[in-house]
Amino acid sequence: MLMASPLTAQQVPSSAAQMSLSFVPLVKTATPAVVNIYAKIMSEPQRTPLQSDPFFERFFRDPFSEKPRVQNSLGSGVILSDDGIVVSNYHVVGMATEIRVVLNDRREYSARVLLGDRDADLAILQIEADEALPFLALRDSATVEVGELALAIGNPFGVGQTVSSGIISGLARSGAGGGNSGFGYFIQTDAPINPGNSGGALIDMQGRLVGINTSILTRSGGSNGIGFAIPADLVATFVAQARAGETSFSRPWAGVSGQPVDADMAGPLGLDRSGGIIVSGVHPSSPFRAAGLDVGDVIVAVGGAEVNTPNEMIYRMSVAGLGREVDVTRVRGGISDVITVGLIAAPDDPPREVIRLGDQSVLPGLTVARINPAVLSEMNLPLETSGVVVLEAGPFAARVGLRAGDVILDANGIEITRTDEVEAVFGGQVRRFQVTLQRGNRRSVLRFRI
Repeated sequence: MLMASPLTAQQVPSSAAQMSLSFVPLVKTATPAVVNIYAKIMSEPQRTPLQSDPFFERFFRDPFSEKPRVQNSLGSGVILSDDGIVVSNYHVVGMATEIRVVLNDRREYSARVLLGDRDADLAILQIEADEALPFLALRDSATVEVGELALAIGNPFGVGQTVSSGIISGLARSGAGGGNSGFGYFIQTDAPINPGNSGGALIDMQGRLVGINTSILTRSGGSNGIGFAIPADLVATFVAQARAGETSFSRPWAGVSGQPVDADMAGPLGLDRSGGIIVSGVHPSSPFRAAGLDVGDVIVAVGGAEVNTPNEMIYRMSVAGLGREVDVTRVRGGISDVITVGLIAAPDDPPREVIRLGDQSVLPGLTVARINPAVLSEMNLPLETSGVVVLEAGPFAARVGLRAGDVILDANGIEITRTDEVEAVFGGQVRRFQVTLQRGNRRSVLRFRI
């Protein structure tokens, strides 16, 4: 059986004189693997708390606004294997009910999402094709350097496939661009990227995929020469999980909180310059704690690569992959050493004990869960949070001010540590309530009467 090879450029310009002439050979080789993506998304109408209230619902009922609406999403994608594995952005296809993929030669296929993740803004698709397809090879992100020439290929504004050129202008841009990525780690390029380029390819001069274009830094809405791409190493991790049958991305859990070390902090911590992450909290179940990390330690490298922000550390862990071990360089009291950390998913222990209050409760539909490491990670709660969190408020609880993500600390003077205590408090005959909540870093009190 003959196996297809990744697309590689032929007659790539090798001198300044040749480069000044044309990128045509490179573009001809790479563009067949960059696709246009058309997605249909069914959006549910937004309902106000009054519309969700059984009493007021009849006054606000609008039969036209209550119907789901079809939205069309336009973006780009990159074929990564001859059997039709495609990568794109989650915001392009993540909620789609119908996806069409159009190749540069106008061949058109339907596709389905194998795996998607909103935080990373990545989605892996499978094209339904009976033939081998052109594809791009992935480049090792650790070998990418600032100053390299790069091409951005995509479908900006829906005008058709377009190529723009530039250089790699920055690496390890944490949280840049204002994108959705919870990993917050990007490759920066000055190759113009515009709406519709999302999910398109950023390639090097050998036609290898450097990253997936995802966002721009702009005040006007157009490209100002600062674009961001998700590194190919993270894309490779997503593809591996999709091929393993996963439908949602499983990321390693650190169970550590901290902040970047600035110049004023470096000297007292025993560092000769700013850099690294000083640890301010370690969860008891954290694999870092099991490896010996403690509050006050400074993490300076993960897997041999320097890290300077928590997002960068999570990115390095995600690229290494679940189930593996990674060497972490730390500094304690001015002395540097290496500890080995096992990469695990956030433990779903103790059991989350989800409870949804029934119709006889004073807050029907209120859904709560006991907080454990998995819930901390899913709800993006502060590391030290414990007790019970609101998963879904329901109509009545929303009306009095409860929201998903609120941590219920006590109700009517009773400390809440388990979900059955919530059921007991709101399932009785009491009609006046005082509830203490933790919302983010703020504590507040709700007083209401049913």
